[in-house]
Amino acid sequence: MNNTPISSNADPTIGAPPPLPASSPAGDAEETVVKKPLRIGDKLIGLGLISADQLQIALLEQKTSKKLLGTILVEMGFVTEGALGEVLAESAGAQKFDPKTTMLDPVVIRQIPKEIASRHKVIPVSNENGEVHLAMADIYNILAIDQVRRNFPKGTKIIPMFCTESEILELIDQYYEYEMSIDGILREIETGIRENTRHLDGRQDGYVNPTVRLVNSLLVDAIKTGASDIHFEPEGAFLRLRYRIDGQMTQVRSLHRDYWNAMVVRIKIMSNMNIAETRSPQDGRISYNVMGRDVDFRVATQPTVHGENIVMRLLDKTKSLVQLEQLGFSGHNIKLLKKLLKRPEGIIIVTGPTGSGKTTTLYSVLNYINSIDVNIMTLEDPVEYQLPLIRQTSIREGTMDFLHGIKSLMRQDPDIIFIGEVRDEETAIMAVRAALTGHQVYTTLHTNDALGAIPRLGDIGVPAHLLAGSLICSIAQRLARKLCRSCRAPRVATREECLIMDYDPNDPPTIYEPVGCDRCKRKGYKGRIAITEILRIDEGLDDLISRNASRSVMLEYALDNGFIPMAIDGFDKVVNGDIDLQELINTIDITDRL
Repeated sequence: MNNTPISSNADPTIGAPPPLPASSPAGDAEETVVKKPLRIGDKLIGLGLISADQLQIALLEQKTSKKLLGTILVEMGFVTEGALGEVLAESAGAQKFDPKTTMLDPVVIRQIPKEIASRHKVIPVSNENGEVHLAMADIYNILAIDQVRRNFPKGTKIIPMFCTESEILELIDQYYEYEMSIDGILREIETGIRENTRHLDGRQDGYVNPTVRLVNSLLVDAIKTGASDIHFEPEGAFLRLRYRIDGQMTQVRSLHRDYWNAMVVRIKIMSNMNIAETRSPQDGRISYNVMGRDVDFRVATQPTVHGENIVMRLLDKTKSLVQLEQLGFSGHNIKLLKKLLKRPEGIIIVTGPTGSGKTTTLYSVLNYINSIDVNIMTLEDPVEYQLPLIRQTSIREGTMDFLHGIKSLMRQDPDIIFIGEVRDEETAIMAVRAALTGHQVYTTLHTNDALGAIPRLGDIGVPAHLLAGSLICSIAQRLARKLCRSCRAPRVATREECLIMDYDPNDPPTIYEPVGCDRCKRKGYKGRIAITEILRIDEGLDDLISRNASRSVMLEYALDNGFIPMAIDGFDKVVNGDIDLQELINTIDITDRL
């Protein structure tokens, strides 16, 4: 806690200096998100944390000392530092920072000199979008906030978060005293790694085990790089580390084989696995706040001839829960989808291979229709992201499957049901019956295109007379790598490219190709975009489904009634400069045009 005395005209029961002004003394427009503090003494009494006589004793002690009331209460043992801090943070509208479930970025931390961090008991948590979240022992310390602001660009907003003084000092000790870069940690543990497998649950006698720091640094690095998966792959003499970035596997580095045993133990401890089990696959989960973002890691081990292989799926809620308009759908498809979502009952199916963004699309749709007026319930395998108001259930092997889960959900008075995947006849028929009884049902299938969902459901065992009238639409999608906006290069399409895209070779469009720059790490691509098609099931198509019409007949009808195939959506994105033609060819099947 800051030991600055309260001013003589301040309320004696306030445990902190007056509230922060809306802007800095220099007149900058940036704000600090802190509300006016309350009478902390009365609040502590009201919560039952201290008694009235204890408050009076502390006030008497304050008259003869130059300390904050809160500091005196802690020193006299009337209240713990953590409890006091949570009350102060709540009173100010500040968030509580928990270092035990958070990984910090050493690069951001080093932007503040250690001398400032130690003197003011502060440490930066994240720096994104012009906002720096700052963990502080005293969230009202205006001087500390101004000192920190000088180390960041003008206009940066400082957002205080409460953290106890002891936790701040421990973080300062960890991140300033010890090497936190991956290469530096590897140099540190280059010798003695075989004996250094103890205390992998964290600190021991104030010392942070280098393997703990190595694993933390790798996870932070993967998130900063934008990876969706981390692959730890042991070979005969070394460990290969690969990230999946924008759908592509990328080798990051190779580590000596001796590092791996300690790393496996650390990862298993973090994900609550059995560290003694090495011959059977295991699944686990890690939840951390990394660089100010809540990130979950789904961890899976697999025994191989060279040792345990580990794959970690990164579930970053801030990146995966996006607005419907930000999915990359064309204007036509967004307008059509919003129209179809107004249907009161029926099934909406999203199709595509693994990793095509089906779950992200459905979560965005659920987020769009979510409100206090409807009861949305889900069955997922497993629940990836938790959404407010929505009742989410994980399928558990040996306890509940999709079939029994749907039967259970139907007794919970749902309006909208999300089924993670239709895998068998019983599940499919239950989903169709739920739609026929007045529910909206969302689910996924593995098919090549939107039209393929109809025969696929028939193959599973859904009768045509049940399917007709229950389908709202089928959405098919793929994810293609987006061209980097900073370095993409325009050029005129060749004659062959015009023929592929159905453009007049005498009036070729301008298209773009990848180049590579620092922003995209010389790859030419940054991020991914959805290539989609939406097949609307109207009365005419319902009639064709009920008569078991052939695929070619249904496709002809759909095209005559405004259906835009995935290839056309992709060509539009090529001409708009979102993707290049070669990436589209690698993403969807257009071999009939080549």
